[in-house]
Amino acid sequence: MSTEVILMADVPGIGAEGEVVKVAEGYARNYLLPKSLAAPVTGATRRVLEKKRKEREAKLAQEREGAEALVKTIEQVSCTITVKTGEGGKLFGSVTVNDIAEALKAQGVTVDRRIIDLPEPIRELGVFNVPIKVHPEVQAVLKMWVVEE
Repeated sequence: MSTEVILMADVPGIGAEGEVVKVAEGYARNYLLPKSLAAPVTGATRRVLEKKRKEREAKLAQEREGAEALVKTIEQVSCTITVKTGEGGKLFGSVTVNDIAEALKAQGVTVDRRIIDLPEPIRELGVFNVPIKVHPEVQAVLKMWVVEE
């Protein structure tokens, strides 16, 4: 036999949060319900789920606003990194995300190095546009100069 439950969280292979799905009675009773992954379909569970959804949307909107403010700050900053070079303008080493994060910190902008989207370290002099993923929906572009000492 099968029973209808409303999913309280995303369950791989079954459905997303908020969906009403039919599952085997034993699966619901022994796995989904004890782990609070699902609840019986009632008016109360629908209201609880709606309340959770509204809270999550409000939190995401607040995080997005903070991210957009950080994007404006990052895009106003111009970052210069000085490096040692050899003959022909070759760099000794390379400029990595750690170097970029430290340079931003010196400018007064604190950014986690993991959100700097640098595909590979910079190994030459010049001007670079470095993307920074501040939020899943918001991305900043940092204008960075790599110059020799």
